[in-house]
Amino acid sequence: MLTGRLPVRSGCAGTWNGGVFGDAAIGGLPTNETTFASVLSKAGYKTKMIGKWHLGQRSQFQPQNHGFDESFWIPYSVDMGSSVWLNNGALPLPLLNNSNIIQQPVDLSKVSDLYIQEATQFIQKSVKENKPFVLYMAHSHVHVPDFTNEKYCNSSVRGRFGDAVQEVDYTIGGIYNAIESSGISDNTLTFFTADNGPWLAKNLAGGSAGLFYMGKFSTWEGGMRQPGFAHWPGKIKPNTRSTEVVSTMDIFVTMINMANATEYLPNDGRLYDGKDMSDIIFDNNGGKSKHDCYYMYGGAINATDCPFPNVTNPKHEVCSALWAVRCYIDELGGSYKAHW
Repeated sequence: MLTGRLPVRSGCAGTWNGGVFGDAAIGGLPTNETTFASVLSKAGYKTKMIGKWHLGQRSQFQPQNHGFDESFWIPYSVDMGSSVWLNNGALPLPLLNNSNIIQQPVDLSKVSDLYIQEATQFIQKSVKENKPFVLYMAHSHVHVPDFTNEKYCNSSVRGRFGDAVQEVDYTIGGIYNAIESSGISDNTLTFFTADNGPWLAKNLAGGSAGLFYMGKFSTWEGGMRQPGFAHWPGKIKPNTRSTEVVSTMDIFVTMINMANATEYLPNDGRLYDGKDMSDIIFDNNGGKSKHDCYYMYGGAINATDCPFPNVTNPKHEVCSALWAVRCYIDELGGSYKAHW
């Protein structure tokens, strides 16, 4: 999402069945990758990142070195560090303000209120300075160990997972209150989505994909298909819905085009996998996706734990390749997906 490019292009695709940067990772999102924050900063936007980063914790990979003026963040998933909610033997889970650790372990029962506070201050300051802004809010919810504050603890029939979902709703509402109270709701596009499906290995604590097959770590619908919500009063018609297939990579391209900031993109011929989804958001030109096909890759070339060796070329494993593709075939009247 941040770069508009498939993770496999930057070596961030993980192992054959997925994977992320661990709490002791020495790597991260390469410094020559360009995020929407770095582009929009050059176009005059103030930028801030709040929440889960998970793109490398060494200084060169931190948010401030990927285009964000400000950051208030946890380096990785909340289950990768020890806290009151999970004692897993790892180092205490840190919370950072820019490059400074301010809590370790972070008090997860209060972190959502801190997120709201940081977002509100950033929005209000940007408005006061009459500056356009981009706020990237990457929620630490909903993720094992399904932490919550006192207000929502044991409040849902869905258990701790439901409690955590309710706290996400509370956090979104708190941030949007800052937008409304600042009088900028008619000039602000808000987009909400998720990164992947449920973590099925965690059973009820990991969520549910409903009718969709499989979950996180897979390229089946339960792993890849997520809802997206766009909100902009006066620009987006209320209660409209689209079944067009888009990608979180489209957010990058859409933001850059809407901000007329293409001149600040690197002039090195790099490929972007995202497409502008403005037609879908604003219901223009039939509201169609610009993706003819959407490709889903599994693993990186150097994956070492693939159970399917490539007998024709031992240097490469068949897991490190294209796993699925979804195309819209007009003459067949719809969208089709193939796995192999």
